[in-house]
Amino acid sequence: MKKLGVIFGGMSTENEISVISAKSVLKNLDREKYQIYPIYIDKRGEWYKYIENSNDSEIEEEIRNKEKITNIIEYLKGLDIIFPVLHGLYGEDGTIQGLFELIKKPYVGCKVLASSVGMDKVYTKIIFEKAGLNQVKYEYIRKYKNKYIYVDSNFNEQILSIEKIVETISRKLKFPMFIKPSNSGSSVGINKANNEEELKKYIEYAAEYDNKILIEEGIDGQEVECAVLGNEEVIASCVGEIISAEEFYSYNAKYNDEQSRTYIPANISEEISAKIQKQAIKAFKAINGSGLSRVDFFVEKNTNKIYINEINTLPGFTNISMYPKLFEKSGIPYKELLTRLIMSCN
Repeated sequence: MKKLGVIFGGMSTENEISVISAKSVLKNLDREKYQIYPIYIDKRGEWYKYIENSNDSEIEEEIRNKEKITNIIEYLKGLDIIFPVLHGLYGEDGTIQGLFELIKKPYVGCKVLASSVGMDKVYTKIIFEKAGLNQVKYEYIRKYKNKYIYVDSNFNEQILSIEKIVETISRKLKFPMFIKPSNSGSSVGINKANNEEELKKYIEYAAEYDNKILIEEGIDGQEVECAVLGNEEVIASCVGEIISAEEFYSYNAKYNDEQSRTYIPANISEEISAKIQKQAIKAFKAINGSGLSRVDFFVEKNTNKIYINEINTLPGFTNISMYPKLFEKSGIPYKELLTRLIMSCN
């Protein structure tokens, strides 16, 4: 029986979401095929063996039943396969994937390049642009001391005050705009600006999460998602739709507001759905993806024009997460999906 390490928690703002994802994963893994070794990383970066109680694979909200790992490398080397159930920085940005590569351990999911590109919203946009995928208009800035660096489409840089940044972006994009930290997940640090005053405030807020900031022109459209699975022979799930309880799909709307809804399949035509599936696979291959990803799109109202939003290389596995739900609707149950993902990394 192969020894499977399931790593969860992590140092990112998505530690708690990772724990909830791991609950579902541990509950659904095939224990006749794999000997499970749950590993918890706390917010400070300390690694622990999570001690499961008897045959119960449930994890409590606060991780108490744990034992510190004294030699992380040796412990990982004793495993056969690693399944990272980590979200955000230090989990899906290529850093921990690099560790797995160094110790030559097979692991579930995207490799170093795809993980790092997929995590960085700005560089994802650049790759998607090269792939010819339609995107909303956007601008890219970096925080620099008490000022900002404006980076144009040709990577020319200009150091400006926040007031000049707001003035420049307001000339180039239409309101409403979405302001996003470039390296953040679960909509952490994202806000919608309807005027210059809000734009200034939300740029400064996003800079608390990352020095690289993406500003996108908003569109009136349906938010839809498509899951992909595989390496060279990639399959796409059916398309699902998100109906946010708030003005946009914020962290609170995703995880706390029960009024948010998901519809599988999405309320779109078969023709649009097929185009989205094709584009999801193209986006996945464009970043050199492997294993799994969830690709998010907008379908503009009135025009039905498709805009790719972003790719998530380690999507959530909670009981409400779209990735497993989309494949379940497409004929691959949760347990089988996990087994396929583990087998895909050999």
